[in-house]
Amino acid sequence: MIEAIVEREEAKRALFATLEGIISPQACLASNTSSFSINALARDLRVPARFAGLHFFNPVPAMKLVEVVPAAATDPALTSDLAGLMRRWGKIAVVLRDVPGFIVNRVARPYYAEGFLALSEGIPAATIDHLLEGAGGFRLGPLALADMIGHDVNATVASSIHAAYGGAPRFRPQPAQQALVAAGHLGRKSGRGVYDYATALPLAPFVIGDRAPSILLAASDPAMLAPLVDQARSIGVPVSVDDSLPAGHLVCDGIRIAAGDGRLLAQRDDVDILLDHVRDWASAPCLGITAREDDSAARIASLFTALGKRTLRLPDRAGGLVLRTLAQLANAAADALADEVADAAAIDAAMMHGANHPEGPLAWAARYGHAALGKALEAIATASGDALYRPATAFQTGSHQP
Repeated sequence: MIEAIVEREEAKRALFATLEGIISPQACLASNTSSFSINALARDLRVPARFAGLHFFNPVPAMKLVEVVPAAATDPALTSDLAGLMRRWGKIAVVLRDVPGFIVNRVARPYYAEGFLALSEGIPAATIDHLLEGAGGFRLGPLALADMIGHDVNATVASSIHAAYGGAPRFRPQPAQQALVAAGHLGRKSGRGVYDYATALPLAPFVIGDRAPSILLAASDPAMLAPLVDQARSIGVPVSVDDSLPAGHLVCDGIRIAAGDGRLLAQRDDVDILLDHVRDWASAPCLGITAREDDSAARIASLFTALGKRTLRLPDRAGGLVLRTLAQLANAAADALADEVADAAAIDAAMMHGANHPEGPLAWAARYGHAALGKALEAIATASGDALYRPATAFQTGSHQP
């Protein structure tokens, strides 16, 4: 029997006490709670061995993930049976340890947090959402997603998880979202949140190119930018290899370009344009840049327009937007792995099938490289002065990889 009543702990306890008096001794009880400890709910049960958590995700018919959460007293055979039953129902069942937020509500917090941090710094909401969709590969940007969920719900989850983990910086609630709740701007359900749904939604402020690119110079090892070089060649942009360029560097009409590595552009005398990270450089429809000059931004936007990509400009902030967000999701996932919440495969599966992310955060971290990710996070932490970005143990020099 699966409970899915109002999310109030006293109501759930009362229901379970009633059910225990009327159900068969062979029946099991499960809670669909997303916020309460399964161990705490099991504490007053007469037969705690037959109780566990089964956390479904909305909308249930469309979302495949179910978090299977045994309490300390749950019969291991029941845990196995419940996971098997969920798979027979066509669900992706992940078994995890009972911790605040389980996997998804814990690991997903940085997605919203980074969106609201960027918003509080004055970056337009449409830029934030468009970049994380177009370059980050997410199905919906963090601000539009929070509008859809409801800021009262989302902010409450953030605050409860922050409190449950003793005020850990990684889970710090964002004042920009709390201000929306205080103003009654709860998102789509109130007609206004980050966006005002009574008016046309704002367009992202794309950079307009001013001329066609004439030549592209590429390092002999263009590294992650190789797909851009290949695309330029395919459309007839003259491309030459320059062995004097450092790995991963390009020069377009005299403008020096490199992918961001966590450092500020102000710390990079070797380049004129920093590219924010892109999950898939070949297919991404949108790229984020940080530029020293308006002219160089427009010139590079011309190159990207020729490649079928639109350009959004970011201020000079450590880690840009996409890299910082992906790095923080990886940080949260690595923390969960170190805390033995679940194994790496389960954490990645939960984020893909419960949060609808295009890739597991630990899989992305492995692709990006743990050493490079650790350096990027250190650079962001130093530039921001914020312990929020301290690298997880797995990404620190000399640590074991998850």
